[in-house]
Amino acid sequence: MRDMPTKTWSLGRRILAGLIAYIIALSAAITTFGYVINERAEFLVWNSLLKTELDHFLNRRETDPAFGWSPSEPLELFSSKERLPDALKSLKPGVHDDVMVEGRERVVLVRDLPDERLVLALDIDSLEKREEALGSVIVLSTLGLIGILSLLAFLGVNRLTEPLRKVALRINALRPQRATDRIAMPQGASAEVVVIVEATNDFLGRNEQFVDRERAFVDTASHELRTPVAVISGAAQNALSDPALSVATRHQLERIRETANDIEALTAVLLVLAKDPSRLGDLRDRVSLDQVLRSVVDDHRHLCADKSLVVRFGRIAACEVVAPLHIVRSAIGNLLRNAIENSDRGEIVVSLREAGVFEIIDPGHGMSPEEISAIYQRLAKAGARGGGIGLALIGRLCEHLGWHLTIDSGPGAGSRVTLSFTQDIA
Repeated sequence: MRDMPTKTWSLGRRILAGLIAYIIALSAAITTFGYVINERAEFLVWNSLLKTELDHFLNRRETDPAFGWSPSEPLELFSSKERLPDALKSLKPGVHDDVMVEGRERVVLVRDLPDERLVLALDIDSLEKREEALGSVIVLSTLGLIGILSLLAFLGVNRLTEPLRKVALRINALRPQRATDRIAMPQGASAEVVVIVEATNDFLGRNEQFVDRERAFVDTASHELRTPVAVISGAAQNALSDPALSVATRHQLERIRETANDIEALTAVLLVLAKDPSRLGDLRDRVSLDQVLRSVVDDHRHLCADKSLVVRFGRIAACEVVAPLHIVRSAIGNLLRNAIENSDRGEIVVSLREAGVFEIIDPGHGMSPEEISAIYQRLAKAGARGGGIGLALIGRLCEHLGWHLTIDSGPGAGSRVTLSFTQDIA
């Protein structure tokens, strides 16, 4: 009935992951921005340079028709009247970067004149290779910077969260058996950690006082409860010593005495459950389940007297378990009483299988899946209520004794309740 714990990251890990993600995002943004700015600056430089050179050439040729282009590295002029490489024929007018011409990477300016196409090409092959090498250096430097900053973030986060981590470990080390335990204030604690430690210690102090009051109440209640039960048991025992009693009266007095003894033993077990459930393992009897079941059913048949309802036995297998006798009786009795109270007519079938599995089928109104789910949730939270020791205590007993309670029902179809003692089979 317990939820599986969810694995979560610590606060330090979350902060560190956030910082590393921020460092990576910031580095990527700066690198991308630098690349875009560099490309834009390059384009403006090439555009200005090539246009200036080509304009100068055209102006000179206009004043002197015999003026020709003087070949120079790394600039080269191509004309459609002479020789125009295929890579330049399909380009639109304007500046184009990263154009391969005759096996070399160039930036070119294409200009269409009325009678020819001029292409001024600047050889940037060696420049691009140096730029690629520089880009590799920048990428490696960026990765190295990310690693250094991540390491610094790791050390810083560890130092900042160390007091909080110590507080968490000390809180985790608290045990109910050591009610006077308190959390020591770690060195270098921040204001938030101080608030957490002081609030936790204050809660522990108030909880200790509450537990002391509860313990005093339980001790007082146990005394006040045991006294009248002992009086009833003693009075019944004394009355049974009268030889003049009729058989019917003697039978009723014996039932009173047995019930009083059962209540006294059950009270002792419930007090153990209230104070220290781990001691339930010390209260172990070898119980014949089939005999106990028949006895419990006989004790509850009178509840059917005003109803058209009968309780009958199904298959009853001989079986023994090692468990507190009166807890077993009360658990079975509680489930049987609930079945009788929630049924109007028909029959209730009680069975016991060899594996130590008690089963009760009633003709009641049944329950929807949502109602069954709500019962399980109440059992898990120990919040259910019912007759006898209650479903809440049955849920706690199942947890501490290794029993298993299952409910199978449908609207208008009655219910099937199974209580398994399999863990403690003799």
